[in-house]
Amino acid sequence: MRALFALLCSVLAVSAAAAAPKAPPHRATRTEIDALFSALAKAGSEEEAKPIEDKIMTAFLRSGSPTVDLLMTRAAAAMHAGATGTANKLIASITQIKPDYAEAWHQRGIMRADADDDQGAMFCLEKTVTLNPRQFEAMAELASKLEEYGDKPGALKLYRKALALDPYFPGLSHKIRALEHELEGERL
Repeated sequence: MRALFALLCSVLAVSAAAAAPKAPPHRATRTEIDALFSALAKAGSEEEAKPIEDKIMTAFLRSGSPTVDLLMTRAAAAMHAGATGTANKLIASITQIKPDYAEAWHQRGIMRADADDDQGAMFCLEKTVTLNPRQFEAMAELASKLEEYGDKPGALKLYRKALALDPYFPGLSHKIRALEHELEGERL
């Protein structure tokens, strides 16, 4: 979750280091994303899955807009520096500039959760999942919030969807088993 900002910083730092005039970063195509999810489904372990998960998250971060990508870089740098107010303003600006960019909503949801604004976090995470129905990380975060607020059937449904997208998502299998046991009882 917060690792996404770290990933964003490292991805964008590498991009900045190689900042020779090139074509602007493109938004990943559906075919590219499909190929990554196919590779993720075939991974044999968490270790094999991790680099594929990182590539998927990197693909999700690409907005297709150099301006938005720059603002996301600055928001990540602000968060890394502890300037959460600045990061919040930048992310809010991004959601206004490009309201269909799911990752801005995801980051906004993470920041709302960190600020103990659960209602705002849930709204932003739901928006993320609506805009990007394969954003398994946001899905798991939203499920966790639903579980906290007692919507255990809703949480279980989202956890299962997230696990179907990423079979190696750390801790999800355990959460699913625990909720299944609580909601459905012992299986014979």
